[in-house]
Amino acid sequence: MVPDENRGGDVVYRSSLFAKAAALAACLFLSGAQTATAQLFETRAAQAHMIDAETGAVLFSRNADAKVPPASLAKLMTMEMVFDAVENGRLSLSDEFYVSEHAWRTGGAVSGTATMFAEVKSEVPLEALIQAVIVQAANDGCIVIAEGMAGSEENFARMMTEHARAIGMKSSVFVNATGLPASGQHVTMRDLVLLARHIWREHPDFYRRYAQEAFTWNKIFQRNRNPLLRMDIGAEGMAIGFAEESGYALVGAIDRGDRRLFVAMSGLESAEQRAEEARKILDWGVRAFAKTEVFAAGEVIGRVSVFGGDRSDLALRAREPVVVFQPVADADRLTARIVYQGPVAAPVEEGMRIGTLEVWVGDTLSQQTPLYAAEDVGVGRLSHRALDAVGELLTGWLRKYRS
Repeated sequence: MVPDENRGGDVVYRSSLFAKAAALAACLFLSGAQTATAQLFETRAAQAHMIDAETGAVLFSRNADAKVPPASLAKLMTMEMVFDAVENGRLSLSDEFYVSEHAWRTGGAVSGTATMFAEVKSEVPLEALIQAVIVQAANDGCIVIAEGMAGSEENFARMMTEHARAIGMKSSVFVNATGLPASGQHVTMRDLVLLARHIWREHPDFYRRYAQEAFTWNKIFQRNRNPLLRMDIGAEGMAIGFAEESGYALVGAIDRGDRRLFVAMSGLESAEQRAEEARKILDWGVRAFAKTEVFAAGEVIGRVSVFGGDRSDLALRAREPVVVFQPVADADRLTARIVYQGPVAAPVEEGMRIGTLEVWVGDTLSQQTPLYAAEDVGVGRLSHRALDAVGELLTGWLRKYRS
């Protein structure tokens, strides 16, 4: 292997990495810096992010880390807080929550927003509140829950942000439980997809409720407004939203039996465009990629340089099978590279974390797989260590000079 690029101490190496996989032999190789290229898929969404649910592999991403108002998509985090509390025994579905005047005025019948029409100063079972928020995006239901769990909506929103960080949402900040306009409140499409996948994995019984098509409360029938549920495409619902600043948005999921996808998108111009673009990208995501296992668990993936060892290189392997999603129509857009701090200093113990295998689809980083030492490397003889030291000194000077 020869070094292709140095960036912040990470050394990227060329290799015919997946040449042994016949389906990928001509198209997948370790590459250097990714160059900007045309997207594999075109969408009118200003921001979008889509992943394979099972592996977390990114199939499409556009401005996924841009911060936008959450609108009703914030209610996914409100529900995550409830699901977590119920499953950890802090709440029961039979618990009743008081409807304050603030909840009624801000999110109830007089508010003109999405509501479950809960009566002021009444008490509502948590079971009904959950259904109302999931199916109808009820703002009064969200505020009633927030006040009941945290004493105030402000306290609850602070808890939402803290919990978001705990589950890996790095950029989102919540100011209220509803997603109604508020200064300083924002989400990203990457965070929302992570949240959707988290709900699916950690709360499967509650997750299934997002496919509920209708809800009746106090003799008022309300239909789920998520357009995907009426398309017969294997949709599992999730959430829709609208904000003046960022347009129409959606978090959606489909299950086609052998493939489940999550997508978040924002910046669309109308409800009709949102429905069309969501269906289009999900259909494409299912059909445009061939899922291929290219390395078995423990199989050697590549070799990297070793400094001061009794051998000059080291075999790397992953602990789990390496599965990639190959674009069917654009196979040459799939590339990969091993990234590690190098050269690796001896001694090295088998099983030590050494680097990462990055797989790219075009200019989108699709997945990252940790790589581990497949063998021990002992300390080399003094003469070998001296030669390695001289070589690294010269290489380091050349790198500095070229930069």
